Amino acid sequence: MAGYCSAFLILVNHVTSTIELFVNRLDSVESVLPYEYTAFDFCSEKTMERPSENLGQVLFGERIEPSPYKFEFKKPVVCGKVCMRTYSTNNPSDKAKLDFLKKGMLLNYQHHWIVDNMPVTWCYDVEDGQKFCNPGFPIGCFVTEAGRSKDACIVNSNFNEKDAFYIFNHVDITIYYHIVEHEQLGARLVAAKIEPKSYENPNDDKPDCSGGPKFLKNKHTGEFKITYTYSVNFAEDKKIRWASRWDYILESMPHTNIQWFSIMNSLVIVLFLSGMVAMIMLRTLHKDIARYNQMDSVEDAQEEFGWKLVHGDVFRPPKKGMLLSVFLGSGTQIFIMTFVTLFFACLGFLSPANRGALMTCAVVLWVLLGTPAGYVAARLYKSFGGEKWKTNVLLTAFLCPGVVFADFFVMNLILWGEGSSAAMPFGTLVAILALWFCISVPLTFIGAYFGFKKTGIEYPVRTNQIPRQIPEQSFYTKPFPGIIMGGILPFGCIFIQLFFILNSIWSHQMYYMFGFLFLVFIILVITCSEATILLCYFHLCAEDYHWQWRSFLTSGFTAVYFLVYAIHYFFSKLQITGLASIILYYGYTMIMVLIFFLFTGTIGFFACFWFVTKIYSVVKVD
Repeated sequence: MAGYCSAFLILVNHVTSTIELFVNRLDSVESVLPYEYTAFDFCSEKTMERPSENLGQVLFGERIEPSPYKFEFKKPVVCGKVCMRTYSTNNPSDKAKLDFLKKGMLLNYQHHWIVDNMPVTWCYDVEDGQKFCNPGFPIGCFVTEAGRSKDACIVNSNFNEKDAFYIFNHVDITIYYHIVEHEQLGARLVAAKIEPKSYENPNDDKPDCSGGPKFLKNKHTGEFKITYTYSVNFAEDKKIRWASRWDYILESMPHTNIQWFSIMNSLVIVLFLSGMVAMIMLRTLHKDIARYNQMDSVEDAQEEFGWKLVHGDVFRPPKKGMLLSVFLGSGTQIFIMTFVTLFFACLGFLSPANRGALMTCAVVLWVLLGTPAGYVAARLYKSFGGEKWKTNVLLTAFLCPGVVFADFFVMNLILWGEGSSAAMPFGTLVAILALWFCISVPLTFIGAYFGFKKTGIEYPVRTNQIPRQIPEQSFYTKPFPGIIMGGILPFGCIFIQLFFILNSIWSHQMYYMFGFLFLVFIILVITCSEATILLCYFHLCAEDYHWQWRSFLTSGFTAVYFLVYAIHYFFSKLQITGLASIILYYGYTMIMVLIFFLFTGTIGFFACFWFVTKIYSVVKVD
């Protein structure tokens, strides 16, 4: 791991320094299935041990391994031969390898190479004279029977053979460094750029990187040879500081300027709406409380109206209180996990340079936060008057995590069947189950023990023996319209960030704006709380006291908008093909939707619980 993760200082005295290049899994925007580097029969390094990956890297399908591309510092190489691959279409094994390589070029699979923990980038010009630096580069491209160039084939007018695959069998690598002075003279690598090329090489045994581009006809039969070569140059760059060496990649990301403008715009709108909601609530409530507290006579008390009228029923235990308490326990666990993970990401501990750190941190925190989940579920269930504490603690420990794991396991079976690198190894799967059963479940039991041991929550008003009849409700105060309206405002505050998060997951773009994401997280919490409180107030004024489930579902309905947006994103932004990839996309999306549903629903419930407790504690009830 240290070979590619640690930033190293290269001594530039007369001692030679070897620079190692590592290769990662290959992925495509047209497929959800990543594959290991060795799956495509490229030149491989079999003498060195592959570095170990952390849990987050394994979950995201990263498979980093050493490569045969090795070079000495400040020693340029021109057309160095790496290896030669020979295929015969008469050999079933060779034909299968060649077909898989063609499939990779057809779906535009991309290499991801690493030097000193820096992605090796392919930089090219885009519109308006801008330069985009892609942390991956294609293995080849395809020209259709009609002569239409796909993907990277458009960059070279020589790629004009119809119904042919062009193979990038040569790479020009440029290593940028700057000299630093410590106790002895040294150099730091600050960038690594690559330019993929294609050469026929008339003499495969002694390649000279000449001839036309190397192509493979789609219906080729017989023998086919591919010679892989590389060239290396070194260039000193005094402008790039080592600490900011990722900046040139991040600054060239598409839509970066739009993202800044859109985020600021959405924040201003959401803050304005939140201020309006808060002001209306405070003014209206202040008048209500003052009026109710001035009712001294019996006649006035008999003419109670609005939310004070239901004071004897507002804390009546909800139906399906067991399920609600379990959801709230899991939601609390997810909320704390998200908050702490984003906080650490803001401090820079979970940047893209720390591969897999974000997911590792989230999983470890979820495992360790079993205690708050058990405590919240048990305490609320007891307050709802429940007595089946064993069922409650078992459901808290296994229901929501079990649904997520079952979905994940089915997705993993599909990945296994497709031979993808994203398929979690059996040992890692056992390790995850061990974390769940041996750490998370016992911690959930401990939390539940303390939750049940503590006395139930004391409400500010007594609950009547006989439930009050709820009057006929207008269309707007019925449950379903309110729930649908309640999720619009929170979703409006996150959908721009959601676009970039989905881009980072499915289009393999780097996500690094954790500061803005944390700010959006805080605003999401505020918006969910205020929207739920506002609708809860309207329903209480309409003498409907069933607020517990409604507050949870009102805020949680944001997840339904999330799902609708994910479907829209799939059809409008992605070019994913293949049944397995489509199933995987929606399978993983459903996991995200469930987690988001529990997260937002929990925020809404606790905001409404605080609000209801507060308003009924400040009015005089006879």
